Amino acid sequence: MGAVAAETVIAWQTHEGPRIARAKGYDIIHCRMCGFRHVVPLPDPQALERAYREAYYRDEKPTFLTHAGEDQAWAELAQSDRLEIFERLLGGDRRRLLDIGSGPGFFLKTAKSRGWRVLGIEPSQQAAAHARSLGVEVAEGFFGAETAQGLGRFDAIQLNNVLEHVPDPIELLIMAREILEPGGVLCVNVPNDFSPFQIAASAAQGLPEWWIAPPHHLNYFDFDSLTGLMERIGLRAVERTTSFPMEAFLLMGDNYTNDPALGRACHAKRKTFDTALENAGLKETRRAFYRALASAGLGREAVVIAVKP
Repeated sequence: MGAVAAETVIAWQTHEGPRIARAKGYDIIHCRMCGFRHVVPLPDPQALERAYREAYYRDEKPTFLTHAGEDQAWAELAQSDRLEIFERLLGGDRRRLLDIGSGPGFFLKTAKSRGWRVLGIEPSQQAAAHARSLGVEVAEGFFGAETAQGLGRFDAIQLNNVLEHVPDPIELLIMAREILEPGGVLCVNVPNDFSPFQIAASAAQGLPEWWIAPPHHLNYFDFDSLTGLMERIGLRAVERTTSFPMEAFLLMGDNYTNDPALGRACHAKRKTFDTALENAGLKETRRAFYRALASAGLGREAVVIAVKP
């Protein structure tokens, strides 16, 4: 796999741990201080802000908005699953939702259609404009010390594919916790990286660790490290779930890692899988399947839902 020997320990300012990989000039360490894997050195936050504000969707993800629209009927299944969990945990009429890194706004639209009062905050100009075109309110900018307190207080906060991108995910989660009402719900969704299926697929196909993608992906979580981080800041983890493990296609011989068309075809198959269960009236079977995968540390994403005491 190209991982560096575990006895090689990297110390970088306040970060220290065994180096487990190296990519694009970055070392990836299993940081003893943070409790999760991340790159060193961490890039300059201001340079990252400029990239995400102006160029990320244009240069790095030029097809993302189009594909998100094409996928929304399928994505709404997971969005509704998540919102139903929030509603069950909150009870009553507590329905004020913040989506940090709200992207093209589809989750906000789904929540609004269920009666939630929604707000997004999103650094990308293109994504924020798209979200507004869907009829949802989005503040354009980064969630941080200068913006957090001005957003208000919320019953539920989501961070979907955010923590892997930020230099200090611990600080960001603490700021989110501070504007969450007591008894409120915080949901974090990140790629489930260095998973057993990834390790097995890498060995079977002789592939490098394709999921390591600095400087855009700085942090690499799994279910346990994400849960540990959330509990470390005083939250109580109550639910885990995931999505279909794309790496399963690699284990069956479909190497999509450098083939976008094949990757899209494999993605279409997982959409068909979920939709077939839904159309057969087996919503709870689909949900139970993903909870079972999550309990085994499997699935493409690590989704952890926690409550603020």
